[in-house]
Amino acid sequence: MTISWFQAILLGLFASLSSMPGMGGSSIGNYTLGRPLVGGLVCGIILGDIASGILVGTAMQIVYIALVTPGGTVSADVRAVSYIGIPLAMVALSSYGLSADTTEGAALATSFGTMVGTLGTVLFYGTATLNLAWQHVGWRAVEERKFHRLYMVDMGLPWISHLLFSFIPTVIMCKLGANVVDAIKNYLPMDGIAMKTLFTVGSILPCVGIAILLKQIVRSYTDFVPFLFGFVFAAALGVNLVCATIIAAMFAMLFYQIKMNQLTTNAQPAADDFYDDDEEDI
Repeated sequence: MTISWFQAILLGLFASLSSMPGMGGSSIGNYTLGRPLVGGLVCGIILGDIASGILVGTAMQIVYIALVTPGGTVSADVRAVSYIGIPLAMVALSSYGLSADTTEGAALATSFGTMVGTLGTVLFYGTATLNLAWQHVGWRAVEERKFHRLYMVDMGLPWISHLLFSFIPTVIMCKLGANVVDAIKNYLPMDGIAMKTLFTVGSILPCVGIAILLKQIVRSYTDFVPFLFGFVFAAALGVNLVCATIIAAMFAMLFYQIKMNQLTTNAQPAADDFYDDDEEDI
C-alpha cells in the first residue's frame, strides 16, 4: 500500500478540521472527526481499504478511550493518532503482510498510534501557542473598537496555525512515512526481538486505556459487574462489537429504570407526610 500526494493532502485537511481547538468545531471536529474510531473510517475511505481502517481505528480508540484534556493539558494528540498513526499503521500492516483483525495486526497498529500520539503533542502545543498571537490581535481590535476585525481573528487567522502545525506535518508524515515504514520492515524483521517486543507492548496498551476508564467511572464493587459480564459474554459466545453494544444499552436501560424507581419510592413517603401534616393543622 502506498499513499499518494492527493491522499496525503486529504488526510491533512481532515487533520486540520479535527485538531484541537478544532477548525470543524469542538463537537464535529475534535470530538467526532478527531476520534480514532471515526478517523479510521475516514482513512479507510481515502486509502481505499475501509475494513482495515475501521479495525485499526477501533484498536487505537481503545487505548485512548479515557483520554481527557483538563485545562488544555494533553498526554497524546488523538488528531495525530487518527490521521497520521492510522494511515502509517495501515501501510505497515500491508508491508508486513498482516491483517488488521489479528492479534499481531492490532498490536502493531496500537504501537504505531502511541508513538505518533506522543509526537502529536508537539503539534498541539505549537498550534495553541501560535493562536495566542491571534488573541492579541483580537484584543487590540476590541480596544480600537474595530469589531469587524474579530471575524478575521476568529475564522481567518487560525487557519495559518493549522496550516503550519496540522496540515503540512500530516501531509509530509503520511507521504514520506510510507518509505520509513518500508525501511523499518527491512531492518526489523518479523521474527526479530524488536518486533516481538513491539507486538508485546502493543497488546498491553488496550488494557491501559480500559484501566484508566474504569478508574474514572467505577465507584463501588458492583460497578464491575457489567464490565466483567461483557468480557465473559464476549469470550464465551464470541459476540462482535455490535452485539456487545446492544447488550450494554440494555444494561444501561435497566440501571436507569431501577434508579428512577428508587427515586420515586423515596419521594412518595415525603409527599404523603406533607399532606398528613396539612390535615392535622386544619
